[in-house]
Amino acid sequence: MRIKVKNMVCDRCKDVLKQEFQNANIEVVHMDLGEVQFSDGAQKQMERIREILVKNGFELIEDVNDSYIADIKKHLINALKDDMHQNLSKYLSEKMNKDYSVLSKMFSAKEGLTIEKYFILLKIERVKEEIQMENKTFSEIAYDLNYKSSSHLAKQFKSITGMSMSEYRKVQDWNRRPLDQIV
Repeated sequence: MRIKVKNMVCDRCKDVLKQEFQNANIEVVHMDLGEVQFSDGAQKQMERIREILVKNGFELIEDVNDSYIADIKKHLINALKDDMHQNLSKYLSEKMNKDYSVLSKMFSAKEGLTIEKYFILLKIERVKEEIQMENKTFSEIAYDLNYKSSSHLAKQFKSITGMSMSEYRKVQDWNRRPLDQIV
């Protein structure tokens, strides 16, 4: 049995749920961002699974459109980790086997912003994380996130956060948002 889970966007989320399911004697066969596969007997424990999800700030996704939105978010988060060297629309179309215009309309209608804007917000949170870790230059961060130049990243960072990357580094009053709370 496979379920989709809303707001499960990082490895820490997976670890929490693995531990919770293990404590409840619910066998997990496989877990990925936004998705959990249980052994066949888990169907009988669906109510307990829901309770565990809600208790830990997650939601069971039962609507097909919500499932597509969760998959889009999962692929975009993975794209931050991967070395994505193609445009966003082609990347998502290939990952989801669906026309990008359909995905884009669905995402915008449900989330109230475009996929591109959402991806930019994800990248800015990643930039904040890199700035906090202090082991890369701004140029290296821009390169890692596939920006054409560090000045393009700098402009985008300032337009989203209201401060330059240098100011953000100096302030050290870091107001990062978890990836699951971006939209």
